Amino acid sequence: MNIYIGNLSYRVKESDLQQVMEDYGTVISTKLIIDRDTRRSKGFAFVEMANDEEARKAIEELNGAEYEGRTMVVKEALPRR
Repeated sequence: MNIYIGNLSYRVKESDLQQVMEDYGTVISTKLIIDRDTRRSKGFAFVEMANDEEARKAIEELNGAEYEGRTMVVKEALPRR
């Protein structure tokens, strides 16, 4: 399952996010979205997890949780149109 994680602090790195998500299960990939002009985080990321059940548990427990001083938005990512 692909998970959207938003409202992240600009200080959060991919490795930080990977560690948080690995508490819930196997992480296939972590992609922090970076602004190509400023080279700074845009404050959101996508994490792909191998097991849907583990991903749902991560979404349930992390959505609305505080991380690095910000309240995260965590939900299943919608497919690109």
